Amino acid sequence: MNGSRRHFLAATGATLIGGLAGCASAPTDDGAGGTTDSDATSDDTDGSTATTDTGGDGSLSGLEVAYETLATGFASPVDVAIPEAFGGSRRFVVDQPGRIWLHDDSGLQSEPYLDITDRVVDLNGYDERGFLGVAFHPEFADNGRLYLRYSAPRRSETPSNYSHTFVLSELTVDPEATTVSADSERTLLELPQPQSNHNAGAVAFGPDGYLYVATGDGGGANDEGRGHADDWYDAVPGGNGQDVTENLLGSVLRIDVDATGGVSGDDDRPYGIPEDNPLVGTDGLDEQYAWGLRNPWRLSFDGEDCYVADVGQGAWEEVNLLERGGNYGWNVREGAHCFRAGDCPTETPDGAPLIDPVLEYPHSGDGPSGVAVIGGHVYRGESIPDLSGAYVFADWQSEGRLFAARPSESRPWDIAEIPVADRDDGGANVLAFGRAPDGELYVCTSDRPIVTGSSGALNRLTGV
Repeated sequence: MNGSRRHFLAATGATLIGGLAGCASAPTDDGAGGTTDSDATSDDTDGSTATTDTGGDGSLSGLEVAYETLATGFASPVDVAIPEAFGGSRRFVVDQPGRIWLHDDSGLQSEPYLDITDRVVDLNGYDERGFLGVAFHPEFADNGRLYLRYSAPRRSETPSNYSHTFVLSELTVDPEATTVSADSERTLLELPQPQSNHNAGAVAFGPDGYLYVATGDGGGANDEGRGHADDWYDAVPGGNGQDVTENLLGSVLRIDVDATGGVSGDDDRPYGIPEDNPLVGTDGLDEQYAWGLRNPWRLSFDGEDCYVADVGQGAWEEVNLLERGGNYGWNVREGAHCFRAGDCPTETPDGAPLIDPVLEYPHSGDGPSGVAVIGGHVYRGESIPDLSGAYVFADWQSEGRLFAARPSESRPWDIAEIPVADRDDGGANVLAFGRAPDGELYVCTSDRPIVTGSSGALNRLTGV
């Protein structure tokens, strides 16, 4: 890579830490898309821990994996999308300061695929805002539509004492192009964000063709304070996780990007609402699909199953299976445990259950532990047969290993720690995963908790 390009990319470097994730800046082709929580004030653990896989048929015990580094030098690669439209030959890496980089079979392209740095908030050092996710329409090869999720400076409907505006937008581009502009951008959704953290950022199409959009609880600590609604639970003030009427924060949203006008088609929404969304026709916001989430950092589909990783505050990290109308408990509960209380309800006043996670691990103790969960994918590839059918994920402080788990009848499922025997040029911190159409997994990493240079990398997961 020439010096001018390196200087241009390194100058955009920023960090992404604390309920999110943060990789690092300046893409180079290597020849072959976080996170301690700064507001953690937690209180309680009950001494239980996630367990490791102990063997048997389909055991993950003793399995090791490796990275094959495909590209390095990103500022903070927080997402990688691999559309089916190109058979997995194109990998689109979202870099937090505001660019998408295209890595294809010829290597990393010399110019950004898309540059929206002029539309994203300025980032400086530690920051959880930025360009956070991308999703390609299932029919992208025909319609050229893709969907961006980013943090913009405050727009007109965002109060002056709020941090920024959450933006979900649509672009229509030439599907075959290797560089595109944002000239066609159409804003679909804007949400006022009171604090700068807990922005989530994942966007993904489900098998039903609808777009699923993860939102954080608005930031700060404990889901309380400025911009956090009152809820039904008095033991902990707040918050947006348990509210479904005042705003769309702390939730997974579900919208129809192939329609307009809401449910009936007669309002001014630039998207449709699926008629079977759980709050349609009730006292709740129609976009809501599930709630009770704090900072869902990555969601992914495996057939009908949707895995949603939710970064905890100071004691527990969790992964949930998405259910229509599901309430995952924040800020009444952190994981399957009471939050800031010795005792707490397991259901809402109207009898709706607070759903326990399928996976959880503590911030300390024996067995798997960490500080901020990084959601992954179910492995469906062929290069690591022993991993087939397992959900692969990580903690931001990966400490040289990934996590994997298989479904079981009881919750939480057992978690196996999978050593990364060879990281190649990949970093020690994990930020995001991607899955190709052939089921193989890709991992975004960085080398330092605070990114000041260009330590971000895109890696392919391989066997040893």
